[in-house]
Amino acid sequence: MSGTNSPEAVKKLLENMQSDLRALSLECKKKFPPVKEAAESGIIKVKTIAARNTEILAALKENSSEVVQPFLMGCGTKEPKITQLCLAAIQRLMSHEVVSETAAGNIINMLWQLMENSLEELKLLQTVLVLLTTNTVVHDESLSKAIVLCFRLHFTKDNITNNTAAATVRQVVTVVFERMVAEDERHRGITEQPVLVQGNSNRRSVSTLKPCAKDAYMLFQDLCQLVNADAPYWLVGMTEMTRTFGLELLESVLNDFPQVFLQHQEFSFLLKERVCPLVIKLFSPNIKFRQGSSSSSSPAPVEKPYFPICMRLLRVVSVLIKQFYSLLVTECEIFLSLLVKFLDADKPQWLRAVAVESIHRLCVQPQLLRSFCQSYDMKQHSTKVFRDIVNALGSFIQSLFLVPPTGNPATTNQAGNNNSGGSVSAPANSGMLGIGGGVTLLPAFEYRGTWIPILTITVQGSAKATYLEMLDKVEPPTIPEGYAMSVAFHCLLDLVRGITSMIEGELGEVETECQTTTEAASSPTQSSEQQDLQSTSDQMDKEIVSRAVWEEMVNACWCGLLAALSLLLDASTDEAATENILKAELTMAALCGRLGLVTSRDAFITAICKGSLPPHYALTVLNTTTAATLSNKSYSIQGQSVMMISPSSESHQQVVAVGQPLAVQPQGTVMLTSKNIQCMRTLLNLAHCHGAVLGTSWQLVLATLQHLVWILGLKPSSGGALKPGRAVEGPSTVLTTAVMTDLPVISNILSRLFESSQYLDDVSLHHLINALCSLSLEAMDMAYGNNKEPSLFAVAKLLETGLVNMHRIEILWRPLTGHLLEVCQHPNSRMREWGAEALTSLIKAGLTFNHDPPLSQNQRLQLLLLNPLKEMSSINHPDIRLKQLECVLQILQSQGDSLGPGWPLVLGVMGAIRNDQGESLIRTAFQCLQLVVTDFLPTMPCTCLQIVVDVAGSFGLHNQELNISLTSIGLLWNISDYFFQRGETIEKELNKEEAAQQKQAEEKGVVLNRPFHPAPPFDCLWLCLYAKLGELCVDPRPAVRKSAGQTLFSTIGAHGTLLQHSTWHTVIWKVLFHLLDRVRESSTTADKEKIESGGGNILIHHSRDTAEKQWAETWVLTLAGVARIFNTRRYLLQPLGDFSRAWDVLLDHVQSAALSKNNEVSLAALKSFQEILQIVSPVRDSDKPETPPVVNVPVPVLIGSISGPGLSRPFVRTDSIGERLGRCNSSEAPVVTDELEDLNLWWAAWNTWYRIGSESTKPPTTFDKLTFIPSQPFLTALIQIFPALYQHIKTGFNMDDLQKLGVILHSAVSVPISSDASPFILPSYTEAVLTSLQEAVLTALDVLQKAICVGPENMQIMYPAIFDQLLAFVEFSCKPPQYGQLETKHIANAKYNQIQLFAPAEWVALNYVPFAERSLEVVVDLYQKTACHKAVVNEKVLQNIIKTLRVPLSLKYSCPSESTWKLAVSSLLRVLSIGLPVARQHASSGKFDSMWPELANTFEDFLFTKSIPPDNLSIQEFQRNESIDVEVVQLISTEILPYANFIPKEFVGQIMTMLNKGSIHSQSSSFTEAEIDIRLREEFSKMCFETLLQFSFSNKVTTPQEGYISRMALSVLLKRSQDVLHRYIEDERLSGKCPLPRQQVTEIIFVLKAVSTLIDSLKKTQPENVDGNTWAQVIALYPTLVECITCSSAEVCSALKEALVPFKDFMQPPASKVQNGES
Repeated sequence: MSGTNSPEAVKKLLENMQSDLRALSLECKKKFPPVKEAAESGIIKVKTIAARNTEILAALKENSSEVVQPFLMGCGTKEPKITQLCLAAIQRLMSHEVVSETAAGNIINMLWQLMENSLEELKLLQTVLVLLTTNTVVHDESLSKAIVLCFRLHFTKDNITNNTAAATVRQVVTVVFERMVAEDERHRGITEQPVLVQGNSNRRSVSTLKPCAKDAYMLFQDLCQLVNADAPYWLVGMTEMTRTFGLELLESVLNDFPQVFLQHQEFSFLLKERVCPLVIKLFSPNIKFRQGSSSSSSPAPVEKPYFPICMRLLRVVSVLIKQFYSLLVTECEIFLSLLVKFLDADKPQWLRAVAVESIHRLCVQPQLLRSFCQSYDMKQHSTKVFRDIVNALGSFIQSLFLVPPTGNPATTNQAGNNNSGGSVSAPANSGMLGIGGGVTLLPAFEYRGTWIPILTITVQGSAKATYLEMLDKVEPPTIPEGYAMSVAFHCLLDLVRGITSMIEGELGEVETECQTTTEAASSPTQSSEQQDLQSTSDQMDKEIVSRAVWEEMVNACWCGLLAALSLLLDASTDEAATENILKAELTMAALCGRLGLVTSRDAFITAICKGSLPPHYALTVLNTTTAATLSNKSYSIQGQSVMMISPSSESHQQVVAVGQPLAVQPQGTVMLTSKNIQCMRTLLNLAHCHGAVLGTSWQLVLATLQHLVWILGLKPSSGGALKPGRAVEGPSTVLTTAVMTDLPVISNILSRLFESSQYLDDVSLHHLINALCSLSLEAMDMAYGNNKEPSLFAVAKLLETGLVNMHRIEILWRPLTGHLLEVCQHPNSRMREWGAEALTSLIKAGLTFNHDPPLSQNQRLQLLLLNPLKEMSSINHPDIRLKQLECVLQILQSQGDSLGPGWPLVLGVMGAIRNDQGESLIRTAFQCLQLVVTDFLPTMPCTCLQIVVDVAGSFGLHNQELNISLTSIGLLWNISDYFFQRGETIEKELNKEEAAQQKQAEEKGVVLNRPFHPAPPFDCLWLCLYAKLGELCVDPRPAVRKSAGQTLFSTIGAHGTLLQHSTWHTVIWKVLFHLLDRVRESSTTADKEKIESGGGNILIHHSRDTAEKQWAETWVLTLAGVARIFNTRRYLLQPLGDFSRAWDVLLDHVQSAALSKNNEVSLAALKSFQEILQIVSPVRDSDKPETPPVVNVPVPVLIGSISGPGLSRPFVRTDSIGERLGRCNSSEAPVVTDELEDLNLWWAAWNTWYRIGSESTKPPTTFDKLTFIPSQPFLTALIQIFPALYQHIKTGFNMDDLQKLGVILHSAVSVPISSDASPFILPSYTEAVLTSLQEAVLTALDVLQKAICVGPENMQIMYPAIFDQLLAFVEFSCKPPQYGQLETKHIANAKYNQIQLFAPAEWVALNYVPFAERSLEVVVDLYQKTACHKAVVNEKVLQNIIKTLRVPLSLKYSCPSESTWKLAVSSLLRVLSIGLPVARQHASSGKFDSMWPELANTFEDFLFTKSIPPDNLSIQEFQRNESIDVEVVQLISTEILPYANFIPKEFVGQIMTMLNKGSIHSQSSSFTEAEIDIRLREEFSKMCFETLLQFSFSNKVTTPQEGYISRMALSVLLKRSQDVLHRYIEDERLSGKCPLPRQQVTEIIFVLKAVSTLIDSLKKTQPENVDGNTWAQVIALYPTLVECITCSSAEVCSALKEALVPFKDFMQPPASKVQNGES
C-alpha cells in the first residue's frame, strides 16, 4: 500500500476527489440539483478533512459514508454518464481503501439496485470486484449480497456480461477463501481451535470460526446446496444456478485452497458430509448406464450420462483424490472403483476417454499411488485398488484391440472370435498417409487386424488432458481413433516411470543412510552410542516398512503391467513406442530385481526375451522357467480376467535378418524383424546396466542372446568377442544392410556387457557364471552326436567374463574352468576347440595378469591357475592336447622365469603325452621340453629337476617319431651337463628341501618315500637320470638304444665323480647290472626274422636286418660301457665291499655274451673282457690318479688289436714297473690291496675265460645250415686274452689248468671257417702265413713257456705238456684236425661263391701247414733250451718229437705242403743233434730205450719213402731233395754210428740194414732213359756205401756180428753185380743190332756205377778192416767187365770206362807161389 499512502499519492487523491465532485455537480446542475448540492458540500467536506487532519486517509475512511454519499446519489440518477462517473470515483476511493464497512454496505445496496435495473452491468461487476479485492471491510450479509449480485449477473441474456460475471464469481469466490487464508496466517499460533464436536449435524454450527472463515464456510456450504439443487442458506436472493458452474466452482476452491479443508475440521466435515455424497449421487447415471442395453430390460428409464457434468465430476474427483486423499480414504476407494468401472467396454467412448484421462492424472503422482497401495492393497479385506487400476488399464487396452471402436467400420468381427485374428485385417491404407506420392507409416499399434494409431497427446510425465478440459462442450465429443489407447499407453509408461523412480530414489536414500549410519555406528563416541543404536534400529524399522510398501506396489501392478506391455509390444509398429514399452519393461525388471522379487523380474525379462526372438520360436528356457504362470493365457487378478496375449506372427514389421534357428534339427529359417533387434538391444541394455540384480534370470537373458547371436550368425573370435561371420552350414544367414551396420554395435555391446561383469558383486557374478555354464551345457547336449556347428556363445562369454574378472579370479576360477574342461571333452570338434581356446586363454591371461599380491608371492593362486592345464591331460582328444601344449609353450615363452612352484604342473602336462597320441602332439610337447631344458633349468626349483629328467625320458620312449626320441636323449645329456655345472648349488638346495621334508615326515610320523632313498638327494637325481637312460637302452628301436647307451656311459664316465662313494653301489647294481640283465634277456629272445626295410625307403644294412642283429649291437654297446666303467672307476668300486660279487656278475655277463650265438656280440664280449682285465689295484689314497698303479704284473703286455667287424683300438699298456714305482713317491711304498682278494678276482676271470673257451669251441653234435660256429676274430680275441690273464694267475697255475688251456687252444685252432669269410681271413694258398688266431695260440704257449722258464722249479714239470701241445699242432700239417662231424673242404677246392642266401655255408678247414711248421720251429727252439731238463728227459719228449716227425717224413711227397717234410727233416736233424747226446748220457737209465726203434723206423720211412715224387719235379729239385737224404745219412755216420757201443744193438743192426738197402736198392724204376743217370740217387747210394763200408770196416765194430752183417752185405752185392753183368753180355750178343730194353740198360749202368763206388769205398777203409775174401770177389769181376766192352750202348760204355779205371790200383806184379801149392 505504500504506493497509495505516500504524500504525493494522498495529494493526488484529494485533487481527484475534488475534481470528481466538481464534475458531478456540473453534470447534475440542470437535471439533478440535490445531487449538485451534495457534491458541492462534499468538496467542502473533503477540503475540511484535508485541512484538519494530519492522517488524511484515516480521517477520510472515518467519514467515508459522507464522502461517498454524493456519488451514491449520482448513481441513483440512473443516468448512464453520471453513473459511470460515480462508479469510477467510488472505485478510486475503494482502491485507496478509504471506505468504511458502513459505506461499503451502502455501496453494495446501491449496486444491487443498479443490477436490478440492469444498468452498467459490466461496471457493476468491476466495482464489486474492486470493493472485495482491495480490502476486507465487506462481511457476512453484505458479502453474500455482493456474491449473489455477481451470480445474478451471470445469468443475464447478454453473453459478455455472463462471461464477465462468471469470471467475477470465480474471482470473488477465490477472494473469500484467500481472506480466510490470510486471516489464518494472522492468527497462527495465537489461539488454539477448540476441537469440533463429532456428530454435530447443525450445519450452521460455525460459531467457532473467525469472520473470514465463517464467510468462506457459508459460501462453500451453499455451493454444495446449489449443486445439489437445494436452497442456499447464505446466498439469499439466488434466482438460478447451473450444476456445471457449481461443480466448476467447487473444483476450483478444492483445487486452490486444500489447506483450508485440511486445517479446519468444519471444512473437512463439509467435504465428507456434503461434497462426497454429492459426487457419488451425481455419478449414478454413469454407473448404471450400459451401452447398447435396451430400455425395456429395466423397469425404470435409465438416465443417460451427461458429458459436461460427468466430465466435471471426474475433475472434482481428481482434485479430491489428489488433495484430500488422507481425509477421504474410504470415499476415495469408492471414487477409484468408479473410475475403474468407467473403463469398461460397455461404457460410452467419451466416458472411457475422460476416465482414462483421470486415471492418467493419478498415474503421474507416484506418491499418491503409493498411498493407495498402503491404504487399500496392503489392508486386509480392502479392495486392491492399486492393482485394479493397473489391471483395468490392461484390460482397457486389450478391449480396444478386441472390441474395435464403433467408429472403425473396417473391423466388424466381434470380440468373441478374436482367435481368428487373421481373417479381417485393417484396410490397406489405414496406416498410410499419402504425402506427395511417398508413403509414410503412421505410428500405430496393430494387432490381429485391429489398427490403432498412436497420437502424440502429452509430454511424458505430465497428464495434460484433452476432454477433461472441454468445459464449453455440452455434447459428448467424438473421440479420435487411437486417443484412448494413446492415453492408456502413456498411463502405463508414466505409472512405471513414476513408481520406479520413486522407489529407486527411496531405495537409494535408504542405502546411503544405511551406509552413513553404519559408518557412524562403527566408530561411535561413548556418549552417542546409545542414540546411534536407537537411530539405526529406527532406520531398520522404517526400511522394513518401506520395503513392504515397495514390494506390495510391485506385486500389485506387475501382472497387469506385463500383460498390457507385452500386448502393446507385440502390436507396436512404431520404433519410438516400442522403445518406450521396452524401457518400461526394462525398468520394471530392474526394479523387481533390486527388490528381490524373482517371479516378477523373470516375467518381465521373459517378455523382453520373447520380443527379441522370432514369433513361436521354440526356446525352452522361456517356456519352462518362472514365467510358466504367464503362459497359461489368462489368469485372474482379483476377479478381473486378464488375457495374456502371445505374440502374433503377422506383424507388419520390417524383416531385417533371416537366419537359422539354434536347434538340434533346424527346420527352415527364422526371420528377425527390426523390433526383434530393438528388443535385443534392450535386453543387452538390461544385462549391462542391471546385471547385479538379474540373479537367476541371467539364464533367460543369456539363452535368448545366444539364440539371437546364432540367428544373426555372430561367431566368437579371439578373447571371446563375437564378430559377424558366415554361418557354416544350411541356408546362410541373410542380413539386410540395416542390420549389417547394427551388427558391430551389437557385438560391441555384447562384449561390453560381459566387460561390465567386473563391476558386479561376487554373488551376481556367480549367477552370471552359473547361467553361462548351464547355457553351455545345453549347447553341449545339442551338439552331441552331430558335427554341425555348435553354439559357442556361452563358451566365448565365459572366456570374456573370466578375462575381465581377473582381479578376483579366485572366486570364479573353479566353476569356470571346471565347466570348460567338460567342454574340452565334447565329441564335437568345434565345441571342444573353443572350450580349449577359452581355457588356455584364461590360464595365460591369469598368469600374465598383474595380481595383487603378485603371483610370485601367492603360490596358491598360481597353482590354482595352472591346475586346469594339468586337468586337460586327462582328455584324450588330440586337438585339445595340442591347444594345451601350445598354451604351455606360450606360458613358457612369456612366464617361464616366474613359474616357481608351478613347474611340476607344467612339466606334468608335457609328460602326460602318451605314445598313441599322434606325432604332432608329441612334437609340440617336445618343443616345450626343449625350451625348458635350454632356457629354464636354472630358474626352476631344483626339486623339479627330477621331473624334467622323467619327462625327457618319457619322450625318449615315445615311438612315434624317432628323431624326437633321439633328441630327447640329447636333452638328457644336456641336463646331465647342467647338473654337473651347477652341482654345488643344486646339491645345497636339494639338501635344504630334503631336510624340510624329513622334518615334515617326522612330524606326521610317516616315512619319506622317494626313489633310491638312502642315497643323498643330489645323487638320487643322478640315479634317476641314469635309470631313465637305462630304460631307453632297452627301447625297441635300435637307434634309440644306441644313442641312450652312448649317453648313459658317457654321462657316468664324465660326471660319475660327483657321486658319493656309497652311491656307486646303486649305480652298479640298480642301474648297470639291471640294464645288462634286460639287454641280455631281450637279445636272447629277439626275433630272427629279416626286417625288409626300415620305414619306407630306408635301406637296412645286412648286418642289421634282423631284430636279433639290432639287439646284438645294443648288447655290445652296453657290455662295453659297463666294462669301461669297471675299468676306469675300479679305484672307486673296489673299496665298496661287494666288489667281488659285482665282478662275478660282470664276468657272468661277459660269459653269456661271449657264448651268445652272434659273432658281433661274442667278439665284443671278449673285447670287454680284455678291457676289464686291464684293471689294476688302486692306490689307497685320497687322490684319484688317472692311471691307477699296477701292483703285480711284471710284464707289460700288448694285446694285439682285434680284427673283425668292430675294430677297436689296441689296448696298450705302457706303464712299466719302473714308471709305476716312480709314481708312488718314496715316502709311501705301493700298498697292495688284499692280495688274496685280488687273486680271487683273477681266478674268477680265468674260470670265466675257461668256460667261454670250452663252451664256444666245443664242436656241436649236429650240423645244419643254422649251426653256429664261432668266428675267427672271436677265437683270436679269446686266445689273446690268455697271456694278460695268465700274468695274474701264474703263481697258482698248475698242470690241470694247463691241461684245460691245451684243450681250448686245440679246439680253437680246429674250428673251421665259412667259405664266405675265407677270403678275408685266409691268405691265398700259396702264401705261407699264419692266421691271427694261430699266432695268438702260439703267443699263448710262448708266454707260458717263458713264464716256466723263469718260474720256480715246480713249474718246470709243465714243459712236457707244452711239447705235447705243440707236437699236436705239428701233426696238423699232414692231418688237419676234425671239428666234430663237420665235413670240411680243403681250401683249395672250396669255391668262394657269392653269398647265396639259404645255401648252407661251406665250411673250410684252414691251411694248417704254416701253423704246424711254426709250431715245429717252436718245438725245436724249446727243445734246444730244455733238452737236458729232468722233466723233458723223463717224459720222453724226444721220442714224442721223433714220433711226430715220423708222420710228415714218411709221407714225404704226399705231404700237403712240400715245405713240411723238408722242415721236418731239418728239425729232426737239429733235435737229434741236441737230443742224441742227452740220450746217450741217459743210456743206462733206460729212459730212452723206446726212442731208438722209433728213430730207426723214422729213418727207414723217410729214406725209403713209399710216395712217388711228382711228375713235374725238376732235376734241380730232385738233386736238392737228394742232398737232404744225404744229410740224413751223414747224421747217421757222424752222430749215431760212432757211438754204437752206447746204442742198442738192434738199432745199429737196423741202421746197417738200411744203409745196405740204400747202397744198392735205391734206384728208382720210373725214370726216363734220358734222365736215368741223374735220377738214380747216386750221391745217396754213394753216401750209403761209404757209410756202410766205413762202418763195416771200421775197427770200431763192437761185435763180430756187425762185421758179419756188412761183409754179408758186400758179398751179396758183388754176387748180384756178377749176375747182372753176365746176363747183359749174353743178351747183348743175342740181340744183335737191336738195342736192349731201356730197363735193362739202366740196370747195367747202375751196377757199373756201384762197382766203381764200392772200389772207392774199399780204398778209403783201413786195409785191416777189409777182409781178403772181399778183395778177391772184387777182382773176380774184372774179366766180366772186360767182356762188356763190345756193347753197343754209349751210356754203358762210359759207365764201363768209369768202372774199369779203378782197377789200375790192382795192377801189381804177381807175388811168388804159395808154399802149399795152391795158386
